[in-house]
Amino acid sequence: MGFFSGLDAEQYDRQYSDKQLLQRMADYFKPHMNTLWAIGVLALLTAVTAAAVPLLLARALDEIGTQLSEQQIWLVVSVVFLSGFLSWAANWWRRRLTARAIGDVILAIRLEGFQAAMSHDLSFYDENPSGKVVSRITSDTREYGDMIVLITDLISQFGQALIVGGVLIAINWWLSLYLFGMLPIVYWMATLFREAARRTTRTGMRAMGNVNSVIKETISGIAVAKNFRQEETIFKEFDSGNRSSFEVNLRRGFVLSMVFPALNAMAALGTALLLYVGGMNVASAVITAGAWYLFLQGLDRFWFPVLNLSAFWTQLQSGLAAAERSFALIDAEPRVVQTGKVRLPRIKGDIRFENVNFRYTEGEPILRDFSLHIRPGETVALVGHTGAGKTSIAKLVNRFYEFQEGQLLIDGKDIRSLDLTDYRRQLGIVSQVPFLFDGTVSQNIRYAAPSVKDDAILRLARKIGKGEWLETLPDGLKTQVGERGGRLSMGQRQLVSLLRVLVQKPGIFVLDEATASIDPFTEWQIQQALDLILSKSTSILIAHRLSTVKAADRIIVLKEGQIIEEGDHDGLLAQGGHYATLYNTYFRHQSLAYIEESRKLAD
Repeated sequence: MGFFSGLDAEQYDRQYSDKQLLQRMADYFKPHMNTLWAIGVLALLTAVTAAAVPLLLARALDEIGTQLSEQQIWLVVSVVFLSGFLSWAANWWRRRLTARAIGDVILAIRLEGFQAAMSHDLSFYDENPSGKVVSRITSDTREYGDMIVLITDLISQFGQALIVGGVLIAINWWLSLYLFGMLPIVYWMATLFREAARRTTRTGMRAMGNVNSVIKETISGIAVAKNFRQEETIFKEFDSGNRSSFEVNLRRGFVLSMVFPALNAMAALGTALLLYVGGMNVASAVITAGAWYLFLQGLDRFWFPVLNLSAFWTQLQSGLAAAERSFALIDAEPRVVQTGKVRLPRIKGDIRFENVNFRYTEGEPILRDFSLHIRPGETVALVGHTGAGKTSIAKLVNRFYEFQEGQLLIDGKDIRSLDLTDYRRQLGIVSQVPFLFDGTVSQNIRYAAPSVKDDAILRLARKIGKGEWLETLPDGLKTQVGERGGRLSMGQRQLVSLLRVLVQKPGIFVLDEATASIDPFTEWQIQQALDLILSKSTSILIAHRLSTVKAADRIIVLKEGQIIEEGDHDGLLAQGGHYATLYNTYFRHQSLAYIEESRKLAD
């Protein structure tokens, strides 16, 4: 395996032609047309004034033999100074306007990219590391901005080449024919690098995306790495990815660095030819020495923008590759597709699966011809071995994944016809590992309901264990939770997550209960918070605690994506079936009878 392993395109990547990319970029600049016109005018003014200075000097030198007066010399000096000042002022103002326009466009693209990243379903992130997505939104858009600056410089260079070319024709048209005859060769050499530049640039950006992905994953899991003393291992993984990125981008640099030397060599050959032809014509008195010198002065000013234009064509591929990656993220087709925008004023919580088939990947079914009806206000606990389909059912209700066959109805409406933003606003979700954002406890609780006041949050918090859990927090509701809630215990994080749902007042509540062990007092507090939520919503509980299972109105026993038993706790135990086996495996050790029996055996 070479260092290109892992640098393959993501599944949603696509290739655009240069014309498509430039048209797409032009669409972003349409709101800034007035600014673009001003930038164009200033670019041309920069080109005119930049071209005028050396030509004025050359003409002045050519006229020295006529003994210019002091007044004429001061006039030439003034004109040259004024031209230089105008060139600087026009260039400064052009770059200022360009920076503002590019800033606005990059802002728009990043917003679209971030919005696209947020709108993708979870299956998108199952297949695409988030670090690579972040790289497209940040690093690639910066490359895109650099390319736009390049284009504005290109306009100025193009204008300068046209002006100087016109002057050269005026000086001597047949020498100009020699010069213009070389341009197709220069252009051909530049296009030779085009495909290689785009390919190596695209690969370099993928390598940088891999590095960002490794960094993000490593920093996110730094506590686990330290717990298992794997700092050296993750350093080696980063070092490997970083070296791969270095080698790929070194190759990219080699390709791009070949452009200017090759074009300069071509320009040197062209200049030598014109020097010889012009010199022979001066010797033959076909043209004057002053005209020849003026032509050579203009030639230098002509080659510089022409070579830049040719080199820009290759460098342009870096920006186009960046734009291609950004647009691929924005244009990626979602797998979860809504057929309508139906808004439910208030979800009652009637959930019906009808012959649903679901799989994450082809050939690996999770739910098979699955049917289940959950009535409004009912609390259903899902139990089963790992892989039975419990979490998949919850994710489908949350509309995080697309099912392949059947129907899922919410209050009699096909879930695919609902307005997803409005629907999810009425869902309360607590994941197995509660995620808290860096900030205070109260800020995390009001995350889904920003308008809720601290007094209301405090009243709710005191309904749980008479508020004693607040005393364990150093600053109460103002306690900083740290990144991912790292300053709180697992039990405290669960309580904050449940309170976050409580203030939201959802119509449907989905709980993927944490498997981590907590002390009995905290478990009692969590159960109190759960009872407050369960009394006001339809609830789906992926249960790992016996107290949660017993609190359910109905227990659904799953095996390989199918319901094999259902009922209440006592009834299912009495049947002695699969639930009884699950109870003895997962729940029995949590029961009071088991604890008492263990105590007697210990005594």
